[in-house]
Amino acid sequence: MELILKQDVQNLGFKDDVVNVKNGYGRNFLIPQGFAQLATSSAKKVLAENLKQRAHKEAKVVADAQALAENLKAIEIKITAKAGGEKLFGSITNIDIADALAKNGQSIDRKFITSGIVKRTGKYSATVRLHRDVIVDLPYEIIAE
Repeated sequence: MELILKQDVQNLGFKDDVVNVKNGYGRNFLIPQGFAQLATSSAKKVLAENLKQRAHKEAKVVADAQALAENLKAIEIKITAKAGGEKLFGSITNIDIADALAKNGQSIDRKFITSGIVKRTGKYSATVRLHRDVIVDLPYEIIAE
């Protein structure tokens, strides 16, 4: 089944991508949730016209995302957590990284941060997706209180 995505779907594609999925996944999940629509010939023509009009605006969005990426690279993130030795009491997730970025003045939604669950002190790296073309590797350090 060929679908046009209305919004980003993790491990499938980005908004306005034309993807092929199994019939059940498209009919039972993507379309009812509003994540996609059927890729008919008329829908593809409308999509092509919209993409043409949006290409100019997209260049500015990418430039802004790259400027934000440069700002993120300059930030040094240190997260303090309660720990016994090197092992943390609890864990550090992308929510904690988003909070640390907010304290440094960079507001980024936690769903765009991929870090995994960290349960020990030390230096780690998270991936921040600012745009489909701009992905930043963000180093951070976890320090015991």
